[in-house]
Amino acid sequence: MTKALVVEGLTKIYGEGHTAVTAVKDATLELADNEFVSLLGPSGSGKTTLISMIGALLTPTDGAIRIGGEDISGMSKKEQTRFRANRIGFVFQSFNLVPFLTARENLTVMGRVSDLPKKEIEERADQLLEELGLADRRDNLPEQLSGGERQRVAIGRALVTDPDLILVDEPTASLDTEMGTQVVKMLAKEIKERKKAGIMVTHDLRMVDYTDRTLEILDGRLR
Repeated sequence: MTKALVVEGLTKIYGEGHTAVTAVKDATLELADNEFVSLLGPSGSGKTTLISMIGALLTPTDGAIRIGGEDISGMSKKEQTRFRANRIGFVFQSFNLVPFLTARENLTVMGRVSDLPKKEIEERADQLLEELGLADRRDNLPEQLSGGERQRVAIGRALVTDPDLILVDEPTASLDTEMGTQVVKMLAKEIKERKKAGIMVTHDLRMVDYTDRTLEILDGRLR
């Protein structure tokens, strides 16, 4: 059975010669469908570098990444961009919502970069807003939403293209404990129900209870 994610010998080195710095060293990882894992590590440990490579945002120095059986390591930049738009969902720490678009438009805008028909994206956006408790906020701009509501919009945007893999970067950083817990529980629920794979970078040990297992990266080495 094809794994949702397979990472083999992933390495990232910045610079050359005596100035070279190894940010990630020989990382190996497998995720099944329906599996949600947390990734812990101190600042500078390689967390962001690792998920940036997995998300096709950063080119590895060495190693292979397969998502849904497809090797993205050998793809051209154009192919990776298209793959990322259709098969990978991102939830960023700072939400990254478009400030002049409504909650609904922040989801439907993904139709411009994905291969899904406009009507399907709109239908999926409406369904997700309903499921995330945002149906009555669909026409509000981000500045009119609370931190928790903005994070839920970001989750909806990550899911609207029906990706294989969800990458989440510090989803509770801008939220209080109660709201952060709600958001992570919601993420876990959506990933499980939709049979996706997910990786959550977090510094909050209280949130790892909502994931299936915990990985740790230290000095660029994944454990």
